[in-house]
Amino acid sequence: MGCGRVGSSLAQEIEGRGHSVAVIDQNPDAFRRLPSDFSGKKVTGVGFDRDTLVQAGIEDTYAFAAVSDGDNSNILSARVVRETYGVDNVVARIYDPHRAEIYQRLGIPTVATVRWTADQVLRRMLPMGSTDEYLDPSGTVRLAQIDYHRRWVGRPVLKIEAATGARVAFVTRYTTAVLPTPDIVLQENDVLHMLMTADSSADVERILTAAPPAEEN
Repeated sequence: MGCGRVGSSLAQEIEGRGHSVAVIDQNPDAFRRLPSDFSGKKVTGVGFDRDTLVQAGIEDTYAFAAVSDGDNSNILSARVVRETYGVDNVVARIYDPHRAEIYQRLGIPTVATVRWTADQVLRRMLPMGSTDEYLDPSGTVRLAQIDYHRRWVGRPVLKIEAATGARVAFVTRYTTAVLPTPDIVLQENDVLHMLMTADSSADVERILTAAPPAEEN
């Protein structure tokens, strides 16, 4: 739902991967953002209207993304699709980061546009810290990209886990994701992605953004 820049890009990307796509928008002029060879459905209406959803094929849908410009429309559409039609793979774009957290805890995956953008800008301004990549609906487990002091380079991943009490989910090395093994060592320019409890994240950041203790011979 939503054929703005995000919605039209998503529709093209998903269709390009071989899936059938239906796009819903209140404004029929919005469909001009789709390429001329787009073969999916174009349905004029609102995403929480049942007749509109049925016309779009909701009864045979695998996934639904609510990416219009309105938080209320997005969350209402996501709830109708999940609760009325039983679609499990639902995501809603939310501009208000506080509301995004609430809906995330209600079990509706959200993308908090403002928070994500702010995190990306901050990462480039103030690189030492962390950026959330996933927070489970209960708010208990956090997957985050964690910055680290340069002296952690050359240390085995197992020692990073022992020092922080967190789990290294994977390492991005030269744009390729690498799953940790017992012998993997952190290399320069590696990006560290870690799983931790939300209440321990501040301690994990504090440990990794400081120089590690000198290793004993």
